[in-house]
Amino acid sequence: MNFTGLAWLFVVAVAIHNTEEAIWLPEWSQTAGRWEHRVDKREFRFAATILTILAAGTVLLAEWEGKRSIGAYLLCGYALAMLINVAVPHVLATLILRRYAPGTASAVLFNLPLTMLLIRAALAEGYISVGEFIWAGPIVVLVIIATIPLLLWAGRATLGTG
Repeated sequence: MNFTGLAWLFVVAVAIHNTEEAIWLPEWSQTAGRWEHRVDKREFRFAATILTILAAGTVLLAEWEGKRSIGAYLLCGYALAMLINVAVPHVLATLILRRYAPGTASAVLFNLPLTMLLIRAALAEGYISVGEFIWAGPIVVLVIIATIPLLLWAGRATLGTG
């Protein structure tokens, strides 16, 4: 499958993963200790919805702008974030806590293979270059990590939770 097809499958994987978390993570977070800040289900679902929409937005941007574009690097950086997210916190929390961390199944079954295939296709088809992705990918990951508390705050402010 080519880069564009994998990009849209990536959005589906993100949607499945965020849905799994939206259903079970808020309750799990109440007893997860240091592995997860306690989150209200409405604020978390707000953040997960926005993150899913942003994943689709990066695909659209990459399609419109084409190879070696900001959109392609944003999409692949998002994929890198989801790849890292498989291990930390999902698999690691499941192993250390000895109980299932919500999102682990979809992370391992969908996000892990699709993110690797997407990044590989992006490199093979010339959408991104290794030299630029080495620095751009981690920057996108850090921006996404920094955005999550802001989205949770926006969810609280918008929905009047917690």
